[in-house]
Amino acid sequence: MNPIPSFNAYFEKSIIDNWEKDALTDYKGATLQYHDVARIIEKLHIVFEYSGVQKGDKIALCGRNSSHWGVVFVATLTYGAVVVPVLHEFVPEQVHNIVNHSGAKLLFVGDVVAKTINPDEMPDLEAIVHLPDFSLLVSRREKITYAREHLNQLFGAKYPKYFRKEHVHYYQDSPEELALINYTSGTTGFSKGVMLPYRALWGNLDFALTKLGPIVKPGTNMVSILPMAHMYGLAFEFLFPFCHGIHIYYLTRLPSPSLIAQAYAEIQPSLVIAVPMIVEKIIRKRVFPKIQNNHVRLLLMMPVVNKKVKQMICEQVYNAFGGKAYEIIIGGAALNQEVEEFLKSIDFPFTVGFGATECAPLISYCDHKEFVPKSCGKAIYNMEVKIDSPDPENIPGEILARGTNVMLGYYKNEEATSQALDKDGWYHTGDLGLMDVEGNIFIKGRSKNMLLGSNGQNIYPEEIEDKLASMAMVSECVVVQKGDQLVALVYPDMDEAQNMGFTQEDLQNIMEQNRQDLNALLPPFSKISSVVLREEEFEKTPKKSIKRYLYQNSI
Repeated sequence: MNPIPSFNAYFEKSIIDNWEKDALTDYKGATLQYHDVARIIEKLHIVFEYSGVQKGDKIALCGRNSSHWGVVFVATLTYGAVVVPVLHEFVPEQVHNIVNHSGAKLLFVGDVVAKTINPDEMPDLEAIVHLPDFSLLVSRREKITYAREHLNQLFGAKYPKYFRKEHVHYYQDSPEELALINYTSGTTGFSKGVMLPYRALWGNLDFALTKLGPIVKPGTNMVSILPMAHMYGLAFEFLFPFCHGIHIYYLTRLPSPSLIAQAYAEIQPSLVIAVPMIVEKIIRKRVFPKIQNNHVRLLLMMPVVNKKVKQMICEQVYNAFGGKAYEIIIGGAALNQEVEEFLKSIDFPFTVGFGATECAPLISYCDHKEFVPKSCGKAIYNMEVKIDSPDPENIPGEILARGTNVMLGYYKNEEATSQALDKDGWYHTGDLGLMDVEGNIFIKGRSKNMLLGSNGQNIYPEEIEDKLASMAMVSECVVVQKGDQLVALVYPDMDEAQNMGFTQEDLQNIMEQNRQDLNALLPPFSKISSVVLREEEFEKTPKKSIKRYLYQNSI
């Protein structure tokens, strides 16, 4: 393998090459061009300097996706500091814990987070900075206050004539050096801090630039929907497009399906990065109602016009994502089988990837033209994947990954590190899967989610949930075990129920019919004994997958 170059050199090159181009836009708000980004970076470096931040010190960042979030991220790495992205959806106690555990010197916060956190709970911070306008919310050092009040003056003294491309010179990192600590959502207790070196960020960026760069052109648009504090959104909705000269739009508020659909229509992204929930909601709410009527079904049954009808349906789905995307890359959780089969049947350009925070995040991917249905692609170059099974094609085993993208370990947690990384460098994902002879990976579920039947059979709840989620009036579901029996928890499609005037009794009757239909598709050991209706949506992780551990003992 060729030597890994400085990761920050990619920021430097993109800023210089795209100096006058649009870089970051807050949807319905202001736009920063690449030269604007460069100016703010220089001013932030002055603030870092006056804050006493040294190379390798930690800077935490907590807020909704925005242009300023992106600029602070780049400013931190290009100064040589370590960035600690914190999900804005975390409760204040979690934010305090992460800031303290990481030893961050500075904390940048969005306006919502600013109102909830307690600075007294984070005594080691030098300052708390407001992301929208970079004002100081808390300053515990006179030099920081001075720097912020005299920032334009200090910037002018540093660049007395004017700031130009030639002044853009950033910290030259090395591959094994720590770049960021990403705290996982975690299932219980305190979440783990994943230590990602520059080589892991480079591995993902290099893959994206090599595979997608020639297809997705600089100067085109992308929409940032996934939280940038999560590695999937960070790598492919920010680092790749920013380093490739793509114009990124941030929705800046909670991305509802209607807002996402509106943004796609207006911005027309050249590539769409999504989690299954977004794709499924757009298709179920905006596409299925148009095509699941007798007239369209009749046309689909006619061989003479079948192909043309499918092309028209594909065009409708394609337009729902803006009409210009090379492909939709889906990751972060399993895609519903009914939705996947529908997309494949109309030849829609989608693909499913697989990754983990610990791999920054990509492990496997395939271009949509080569994508095998129900798989999540093949190991990307710079990465190896194997299945820990005596027969990887037929018997599920844990998916192991090794290569450039793998983390250094968990911050201040040697025990967790030794459990996740073995002596040969393999990262143990905790996911169960199969692999065919071509190297395509098929995920069966999480090893910790696997249930044991009364006669010792392995039951994968995700497979049952996938079938149930496609049935009438089911919006979300989780399968849990109660003694020797399996119970389905279901949150119904309340909007549809209201439109149809269904009572609670009607919903119970529908779910009982669903249960019978579902059990007809399942082997005896994985049949559902009952369905329990929920009045509220399930709690979810930032990837929009259900926090199933909260519901294991709820029956």
